[in-house]
Amino acid sequence: MRTLVLWCPDWPVVAAEQPSTVPVAVLAGGEVLACSPAARSEGVRRGMRRRDAQARCPELRLVDRAPQIEQRRFEEVLDAVEQLTPGVAPIRPGLCALRVPPRYYGGERETAAVLAERVVGLGVWDVRCGVADGVFAAEHAARRALTQDVCIVPPGGSADFVADLGVEVIEDVALADLLRRLGVRTLGAFARLEAGEVRTRFGDTGALLHRLARGEDPQPVTRRAMPPDLLGGVSFEPPLESAEAAVFSARRAAEDFVADLAHHGLVATGVRIEVDSGEKITAQARTWRHPSWFDAAALLDRLRWQLAGAGRQQDAAVWREGIAAIRFVPEETSAVGDHAETLFGAGPDAATERGVARVQALAGDPAAVRSLRAQGGRGPGDQVHTALWGERVPVARPAERPWPGQIPAPAPATVFAAPRAAVVAGAEGQRIVVTPRGAVSAAPARFRVSANEPWQQVAAWAGPWPVDERWWDEHTARRIARFQVVGVDGRAWLLMLDGDTWFTEARYD
Repeated sequence: MRTLVLWCPDWPVVAAEQPSTVPVAVLAGGEVLACSPAARSEGVRRGMRRRDAQARCPELRLVDRAPQIEQRRFEEVLDAVEQLTPGVAPIRPGLCALRVPPRYYGGERETAAVLAERVVGLGVWDVRCGVADGVFAAEHAARRALTQDVCIVPPGGSADFVADLGVEVIEDVALADLLRRLGVRTLGAFARLEAGEVRTRFGDTGALLHRLARGEDPQPVTRRAMPPDLLGGVSFEPPLESAEAAVFSARRAAEDFVADLAHHGLVATGVRIEVDSGEKITAQARTWRHPSWFDAAALLDRLRWQLAGAGRQQDAAVWREGIAAIRFVPEETSAVGDHAETLFGAGPDAATERGVARVQALAGDPAAVRSLRAQGGRGPGDQVHTALWGERVPVARPAERPWPGQIPAPAPATVFAAPRAAVVAGAEGQRIVVTPRGAVSAAPARFRVSANEPWQQVAAWAGPWPVDERWWDEHTARRIARFQVVGVDGRAWLLMLDGDTWFTEARYD
């Protein structure tokens, strides 16, 4: 059977759900991973550094890559395709392969049209198909197709089709670079080499790529393994009227839910608990997150707090129809090996975790409690990364990278939510400024940290630490300089000169 590859270009941009008319670039490791057509029309290209891309397109909207969102969105595409034809093999988010049914839809072109129509119905406008004898040739055929169209390679024509492709399409960067230095610049030239000599010189990897260049694709299209149904729950007939009775009766369901996940080598770090009323209507649903993972006791605690919170918020009458069913739905899972305890423990202790979860229940909103982590940045407010308690979101700016203009340690103890207007003057009352080269016009002699504070003399000061941010954009460019100032009363402050205006940014204890 022939192979069809379905390709959705710029999938990281599509998964980010950004407007198609806005120039958007998705970043990974400080480089452009994918960009929208509007960004490409401005000269932005994949592999560009952030600064180079913004220099080409000042209004470029930057988005950090989110692999989990990309996979979750592409699952919708895979599910839609599998409703039309079984045996879908995902290659990566945005790209999948399947065997072409020989006569079911009337032919290869008709099959591609049906699949493209279904994907477009999901809101993915740019979808392209390629048909060939193997996955490798079909993928490059899809890359030559037009939007919502198909490129078909005749049977037996894969070798001729890929012959004009450059060796840079080989995923092995080192091998492609070596072939170019040897004068082999196309797959056709690579295919004309003797198979035995290729294996001797380049090993098994080179031999496999040599077969692909000759149109011999040994990689079969294998159907993806469908995820198991990991829902847990229990139904009550007749419905229960007591929350405590419901929690007690759900104990076995919680234990089975955790055991079923463990059987598949998984643990749940985020669980949605759904409670149905006596009328079989979902009366309440809430997502809970755990900093490590949920066991049966933790699930029952969340269920108890969820039922108690609903009773307080609705005068304990929400369960007048009874509790008919309880379901545990895993929303976030990870491998059990990622949470194995080390010699020095495994994250927050049980008492802290239970206390935070209790606060979430009392607040009635899991987003009410957030965790803090250090990240890279120049100002003290920029160096704090917040996330929902239990979420494992990577920091946007790694702290180990160099940050020119960063304030040296120790960090201030109190960072104000909004900088407060301040005044700094020299010995003769003159205004103090910082030149573009970082020179101070006069030594600070006295200051006021806010309008309500009295003037006081400067006992010691350090700085400036100048920062020139977004210099390439005249609308958002910002030039600031930070100073550490100690007053005669012994208190230390972090002051900031933004343009011609002074602010108090933080206080040292």
